[in-house]
Amino acid sequence: MTLMETQGLVPMTDGARLRWMALGDTTRRPAVILLHGGPGLPDYLGDVAPMIADLAPVYRYDQRGTGRSPWRGPHSFARHVDDLAELLDAWDVPSAVLIGHSYGTDLASRFCLRHSDRVTAMLLMCGPFVGDWRTGDRAERRRRMSAAQQERLRELEGLADRTEEQEVELLTLAWFTDHADTERGWHWAAQGARRRRPVNWPMNGELGKEGRADPLEGHLADLRARLPARAEILGGADDPRPVSALEELALRLALPLTRIEGAGHEPWLEQPDAVRTHLRRFVQAVGA
Repeated sequence: MTLMETQGLVPMTDGARLRWMALGDTTRRPAVILLHGGPGLPDYLGDVAPMIADLAPVYRYDQRGTGRSPWRGPHSFARHVDDLAELLDAWDVPSAVLIGHSYGTDLASRFCLRHSDRVTAMLLMCGPFVGDWRTGDRAERRRRMSAAQQERLRELEGLADRTEEQEVELLTLAWFTDHADTERGWHWAAQGARRRRPVNWPMNGELGKEGRADPLEGHLADLRARLPARAEILGGADDPRPVSALEELALRLALPLTRIEGAGHEPWLEQPDAVRTHLRRFVQAVGA
């Protein structure tokens, strides 16, 4: 079946213009919104949308300052939440199913805190992580890398200015350990290092600083009270970020957690059939 693809450019109230894409019949409801991670990367969830676009229209967009959504001003969680609200208005979508990945789970959660009436259902994929997850993440990444790879990554991170090839090398080294199979992971990371560009490092830094000053962890009780009736967590069992952090999140939010075996931080790459089955069940249950 051939699915209809549409796209457009929506002006925000502060002058930014966000590029969006939709797959499927946009007159159908509920609509699904895929929220990509980063922060500072363009949308990369093009392989996920077709898994469910025959069930519901699937919208994606490049967050401001990434991909085809140019922006050189400041970044904040509040502004990114406003962006999503304004996009829903532009799409004539009163409420939507939010599926966030990585940083996109943080964005989905913060959107739910402010606009719970506009969240029909929510699936948090590979995040958000709570507790001291970074210590375990760093240790597991070191285990998956050789000493030479670790040293080279440190060298590249220390450069004030990097060439195009150095940037690609840095991102490949930083990302290949996201995957359970690091040999295939190297291929996916190298591919992503060229496609998911340019990285908006200032955006990454600004939102990272705000996240440390006002962590989502401090709002979990409020989030639990505002969650839609159908909300779940999905994670790769072999994500370097410890699955125990997702288990703690599931416990504090009283949500079911599904672990995809043999998959890391981007489970649709390593276990596409398992992810497809889960997403389709989730969206079908929302529609029912």
